[in-house]
Amino acid sequence: MADILCRPIRLDVAIGGGRLLPTEPLQVVTGGIVSNSGVAMARLGMKSAAFTYVGRDEWARLIRGRLEAEKLDCTGLLEHPTASTSTTVALIDPSGERSFAHCVGAPKLMDRRLFLDHLELFARSRMTLIGYYSLMPNLENDLPEILAAIRETGCKTALDCAGSGGSMQPLDRILPHLDVYVPSYNEASHQTGLTDPRAILDIYRGCGAHGLLGVKLGSKGVLLSPAAGEYVEIPAVAPPGPIVDTTGAGDCFYAGLLTGLLRGLDVRSAGLLGAATGACCITAFGATAGIRDFASTAALAGF
Repeated sequence: MADILCRPIRLDVAIGGGRLLPTEPLQVVTGGIVSNSGVAMARLGMKSAAFTYVGRDEWARLIRGRLEAEKLDCTGLLEHPTASTSTTVALIDPSGERSFAHCVGAPKLMDRRLFLDHLELFARSRMTLIGYYSLMPNLENDLPEILAAIRETGCKTALDCAGSGGSMQPLDRILPHLDVYVPSYNEASHQTGLTDPRAILDIYRGCGAHGLLGVKLGSKGVLLSPAAGEYVEIPAVAPPGPIVDTTGAGDCFYAGLLTGLLRGLDVRSAGLLGAATGACCITAFGATAGIRDFASTAALAGF
């Protein structure tokens, strides 16, 4: 999606009508998990490809240009004939907290057939990250079949959430087809109705989840579980500068985690790389402006 960044906007009071709000210069950047995680992984030295719908509009041309400049393979960036490109205005307060005004646009129309017709893209890949569960009504019920088909090509699967995180249905049927699943605490708690991260992960295991599970805990780090009854606590990594904007921190954590796993790191080291990537993210406007190369990020992670 195209993100329009607007800062600073106080989020603790109503904006109201008929007011002029002075801001810093607006910035237009790419956003959403396709861009955020894809660009972050590319910066970390991986080969990334985008797969999503955009519209036939100026926003789509901007997105394609930005992603190609970051060396992403954009052959899977598909133009929808009628729907618009996904766009968001991010309202950012002085502390870096944000709220969004969002038009879902063309990605909402992605469906089972679109994925099954493009399995060759996944067959050329080692890992796919799909988002955002609970915001893709045309995909949710078909995700078990889609993920199974992707895994049959030899490509591993990861899923990210959004919004409230949705419910355990159809997540209970999706989990057995995932190699990596690490929602935020709020998303995981909403899904399961539980507050203890270990109990949450046990619920996921009870649904047949066999891969790497976790719960992102914000400033407390991340709890990962590589196998049933096994838990690895990943501490938060201090950001290498002042906190400017927390947009995309979760997507960038996922990028670092998956990069670490694909590079053959153990779970703890991969988790620390994810935490360090998220820490870099929040030091600049937008989700990817603060992302560094692998060596710098690994040094920040402490290895």
